[in-house]
Amino acid sequence: MAYDEVLAERVLERLEPDGVTAKKMFGGITFLFQGNALANVYDEGLMVRIGQDGMADALARPGAKPLVFRGKEQDGWVVLDESTLDDDVLDSWLKWAWEVTSELPPKQPKPREK
Repeated sequence: MAYDEVLAERVLERLEPDGVTAKKMFGGITFLFQGNALANVYDEGLMVRIGQDGMADALARPGAKPLVFRGKEQDGWVVLDESTLDDDVLDSWLKWAWEVTSELPPKQPKPREK
């Protein structure tokens, strides 16, 4: 599955200075802070973590819809319409996602199986 590499680069440029890393996974590229996913660019666009308490506010914004994975709505995540993501809007979503994700405890790497 293809994802928008230009959008992925725009996201990485904004998040990399904050210690966010990028990893290919989930059919796209996932942006992680301390092991926790905060955003993902995939074939349907950009999904961002906004936290369970932020769903109503997020869905009231233009271009946001709930993330549905395997037929189930994922509370705390939204998918964004790329056509709405000018620089200011993208910055706002990513700031929100970073703030929510930075409050999560760091994930410890799983030990490798032998």
